[in-house]
Amino acid sequence: MKFNILICTLLFSLTLHAQSLQKIRGIVVDNASSAPVPFATVKASDGRITKTTLSDTAGNFSFPLPVGRYDIEVIAVGYLPVVTRDIILGSAKETFVTLSVLQRVTTLGNVTLKPRVDKEHPLNNMATVSARMLSVEEAKRYAGGFDDPARLASSFAGVTGNIDQNGIIIRGNAPKYLQWKMEGIEIPNPNHFGDLETVGSGILTAMSSQVLANSDFLTGAFPAEYNNALSGVFDMSLRKGSTEKHEHTFQIGILGIDGSSEGPVSKMSKASYLFNYRYSTLALIAPVLPENGNTIKYQDLSFKFNFPTKKAGTFTLWGLGYSDNAGSTAKKDRNDWKYDSDTEENDVTQNTGVAGLTHKVFLNKRTYLKTILAVTNNQTDWVVDKLNNNLQFQPLYRGNFDETNATLSILLNKKANAWHTNKTGLVVTKMYYDMLLTKAFTLGQPPVEIIKQKGNSALLSAFTASSLNITSKLTLNAGVNGQYFLLNKNYTVEPRLGIRATLSNNKSIGFAYGLHSRIEKLNYYLNNNIVTGEQKVNKDLDFTKAHHLVLSFDWKLNKNVLLKIEPYFQYIYAVPVIKDSSFSMMNLQGDWFFANKLVSSGKGQNYGVEITVEKYLSNGFYYLLTASLFKSTYKGGDSVWRDTRFNRSYAVNFLAGKEWGLGYKQQNILSLNARLTQQGGYRFSPINTNASVAAKKVVYDEYNAYSLQAPGALNMHFTASYKINRKKTAHEFAIKILNVTNQPDFKGHRYNLLTNTTEVYNANVAIPNISYKIEF
Repeated sequence: MKFNILICTLLFSLTLHAQSLQKIRGIVVDNASSAPVPFATVKASDGRITKTTLSDTAGNFSFPLPVGRYDIEVIAVGYLPVVTRDIILGSAKETFVTLSVLQRVTTLGNVTLKPRVDKEHPLNNMATVSARMLSVEEAKRYAGGFDDPARLASSFAGVTGNIDQNGIIIRGNAPKYLQWKMEGIEIPNPNHFGDLETVGSGILTAMSSQVLANSDFLTGAFPAEYNNALSGVFDMSLRKGSTEKHEHTFQIGILGIDGSSEGPVSKMSKASYLFNYRYSTLALIAPVLPENGNTIKYQDLSFKFNFPTKKAGTFTLWGLGYSDNAGSTAKKDRNDWKYDSDTEENDVTQNTGVAGLTHKVFLNKRTYLKTILAVTNNQTDWVVDKLNNNLQFQPLYRGNFDETNATLSILLNKKANAWHTNKTGLVVTKMYYDMLLTKAFTLGQPPVEIIKQKGNSALLSAFTASSLNITSKLTLNAGVNGQYFLLNKNYTVEPRLGIRATLSNNKSIGFAYGLHSRIEKLNYYLNNNIVTGEQKVNKDLDFTKAHHLVLSFDWKLNKNVLLKIEPYFQYIYAVPVIKDSSFSMMNLQGDWFFANKLVSSGKGQNYGVEITVEKYLSNGFYYLLTASLFKSTYKGGDSVWRDTRFNRSYAVNFLAGKEWGLGYKQQNILSLNARLTQQGGYRFSPINTNASVAAKKVVYDEYNAYSLQAPGALNMHFTASYKINRKKTAHEFAIKILNVTNQPDFKGHRYNLLTNTTEVYNANVAIPNISYKIEF
């Protein structure tokens, strides 16, 4: 009782405070050239208060405002007006925004133009269709996001996922076909415990929402600058730290601690720093996790130092590092051996680091050169031992991976005029690897080497792309990308094309085509064939390639509601398959110890339609409704067309949330958010019962691969938060729950050693996080 009184007294005292003022600062830049736009009119409004200012000669602006949520409109001579929505201004931290404006192609006299809303367009001005700007504010607010951009993406049209994993399955494609980019460079899977269970997946992203800037999420027919991506691209960036004052955030919750700091490096310059550190252990929520879930521990660190100069451009040093550890313990009593995993002792450690130096310099007002040097390193140590019938441990698996990529990226961006902008670039990635994989195919026998390789290779890519504003209502984006893989001397040349036409002030249509490709993880090129003894048996595999065709129709129903419809078709070819088998790499989940010969003769098809209805946050209310109907099929090495593992057939998401201003001048914010997801189940193969009993493990009927489907699932997620804004300090109390109703996720099948039967394996995971955050 005394504790409850204390909490109520604390909340009441925090609420009683005079109205707080804080700054919104930012810069207005040209959408095509990134050059600053001077003397633009910048207007901020929350529906009650409106304030106007002008950008200075360097495009910068700043004004103090009461805390709250604002829409910012920019009007500049010769440019289309633009509105940036949902800018949150808290009492503890200044808010910095970059506002991009698009130059008008023609002079319109006295014609009044409706403002362009930035949420309707990606950051990349050459992305024509199937692209969305993902804001950090959405990742924090949306239920089911869990401050994780990867989980937030599963609420968008065409994307499906699981509760226990954050893999992004786009239009029926495996998660491994997505490319992750950070600051313009491809990086390893940035998820904690990435690739262990499903290649391309993990538990939670290592990139904290405290340091992320707005990012682009592309799901098909992407522009020519993107190479080595088959299903989509998650193009993320770190924001710059404050250049005017030091600001800090600390958060503590059930999942761990999270701290960040930012500010000017010195008072004599505009240089700034930003870093964030997180440490987490899931021991506190062990009762709601699968067995051995309490052993999961992870931590990550991200940083960005920004050093602008007067004449030499801007230098940026940035990086990300994360470390994971988990394990399981074998049961020493044979009577407790219900599943094969009960006999195994498992320990896995992963360490990943990314660091880069970026230099951006304007050669003139319309041209800039951007150069990036980056290094990524990923290390995995995985040891699995198994008890024999004498309760003695025998080696089962050993995996030691050390992969380092050194990347040089050069980009020249030139805006010739209001009609034409060109990007031309070169990316050279040098790959160093040291791999050892062994597996005991018979317990007690010496493990067999699947991979023992040390060496290097390279992936080269070059592109050129142009955006042509043919008229004020018709835009053409065209380009070409080329790749060369030094390991096997394979290459690919990939044309890209996009067209968007504005039909009226509230309707537009688009079309895009692209040829896209991606290499596999290096270990699949370098593995041995355990049957023939050949080494590097898959070295000559080609790029897996896909033709993407997308149509798009956008209809602005009113100033706050957007309807988007996108039908699409993808034809995938040169997929690695096993000859005369139903196996295809399109269905691969996490088989690290793969030891078969592959050929690049497989095919696939994905087609469907996606519908999105989105109401932007206004009057404290928002919603997002997405529906996807799709078909995903493949042809294996036996030339038979089948459903893929990821062909869920449909997915429907409905998100909604409401905010209330409370306290003095409504400066405190209570937010309630919920999400419902209904999606079809994974596909799986029938079980060969007799073979399973004989082998005492699950054996599938691979001829009828993926002919069955797990039941559909309805999941609910919930987020509630209360933010108290005081002068120079803000407090936030939050509760976030994934899978509120604890609906099971289909994982496959297991063989029960006690009953000699096969069982459905479901993961019943509900993940809660109660947290407190202070900003000061």
